[in-house]
Amino acid sequence: MVEFTEGAPCWADAMFSDVEGAQTFYGDVLGWTFGEASSEYGNYTQAYSGGKAVAALVPPMPGAEAPSQWCLYFASPDAAATAEKIKSAGGEVVMEPMRVGDFGTMLIAKEPSGAVFGVWQPGGHKGFEKMGEAGAYAWAEVFTREPAEPDAFFTKVFPYDAQRMDAGDDPEAAGMDFKVFSVGGPGNPVLGRMKMGDEFPPEIPSYIQVYFGVPDCDEAVAKTKKHGGKLHFGPMDSPFGRFAAVTDPQGAAFAVIDMSTTVGEMPKFG
Repeated sequence: MVEFTEGAPCWADAMFSDVEGAQTFYGDVLGWTFGEASSEYGNYTQAYSGGKAVAALVPPMPGAEAPSQWCLYFASPDAAATAEKIKSAGGEVVMEPMRVGDFGTMLIAKEPSGAVFGVWQPGGHKGFEKMGEAGAYAWAEVFTREPAEPDAFFTKVFPYDAQRMDAGDDPEAAGMDFKVFSVGGPGNPVLGRMKMGDEFPPEIPSYIQVYFGVPDCDEAVAKTKKHGGKLHFGPMDSPFGRFAAVTDPQGAAFAVIDMSTTVGEMPKFG
């Protein structure tokens, strides 16, 4: 079983008013299968890829209708202590630490520019059983118009090193404000941070974009559209893989990436 370092992304879930519809969509686009809904825990339904737990879907709590969105959880050895760090670093704890049976303890928070995230203190449920492959979590990035706020916040809350991307001679990267946060040294990046440009409508708040691996980016986009989802960006080639940003039919944003199809040299960070 994978043990996650403090600050490493360890789980993702999303709330859907139509969980069955979400299962149909993600079953086709990402190849997921689903376990039985756990009525004891709000009909929490785990998603699997190749028999490995990779995410979960859950209906909204009664009276708490909220937009569908993916929530990324970061590992913590002590959720209560992390909650205090979040508050002292200028963030907001939206949901105080709550124990979930023997599975672990969770909280929901916002960083100062408004992106929502979760913290997970593992018990019996450690987190992702598969990562960095088709059908599984691959990467995540904080999109914000105020990069200084998450930059200062995340390095106070988690044991992160931060490196900014050096655009070098790449004209496409010129002017791009992109950082990566690493745990255990610069060689282990766990989270990106991108400054949102004018191409983002002003009503879009700061958010964390979760990337899921797929065997074929263009095919995943075609399936997304077939089910009534939308393409927002891409498909685009990069040194990390061919990727696209989409929303599912219920409005939850995420990205798909084919990590086997890479183009160009890896950027330098310093």
